[in-house]
Amino acid sequence: MAATRAPEPTYVLRFWKPYGVLTQFTDPEGRPTLAEYIPVRNVYSAGRLDYDSEGLLLLTNNGALIARLTDPRYAHPKTYLVQVERVPSEADLDQLRRGVQLKDGLTRPAQVRLLEAPPDLPERTPPIRYRANVPTAWLRITLTEGRKRQVRRMTAAIGYPTLRLVRVAIGDITLDGLRPGEYRALSPAQIAALWRALRRTKR
Repeated sequence: MAATRAPEPTYVLRFWKPYGVLTQFTDPEGRPTLAEYIPVRNVYSAGRLDYDSEGLLLLTNNGALIARLTDPRYAHPKTYLVQVERVPSEADLDQLRRGVQLKDGLTRPAQVRLLEAPPDLPERTPPIRYRANVPTAWLRITLTEGRKRQVRRMTAAIGYPTLRLVRVAIGDITLDGLRPGEYRALSPAQIAALWRALRRTKR
């Protein structure tokens, strides 16, 4: 009888996706992909981050973990730093906190805070468009769902287009210690904590 192969241990990478990189490993159009930054085999992204967005992306070889992280029933919080055109009032932000009606339905209530100063982030390449006569503001937004281009559609729905979007956290996992284009593996303790958090947050 052939020996049974032991299951491959789970590993999870946290990666700071730069602007203008696809969250896949190949592209027939020749655009930048994850393959240019991550030489690890047999890992796949747990969710997506738009081509024109930046920040935290998790990759793993565990299909069950990917399913949990991308299943909206688990309501896993994701936090973004969002630069918008003009400065929204608290009344405007309350719309995001209550939920915004989009074409695909009402969004879940979000946690939203207007930042008093710009966050400490590396400059984007290329930089955002600059207009001297139009002020900008930074928001910290936490969602528990992940519709396509959701943050951008939400801020546009209340009249404040998104100029730059950086995902800084997925649950308790953050960008700390990373620079754009860098990745690091989670420790076994961090992976175990991630599983526990997913079990707690199921809706």
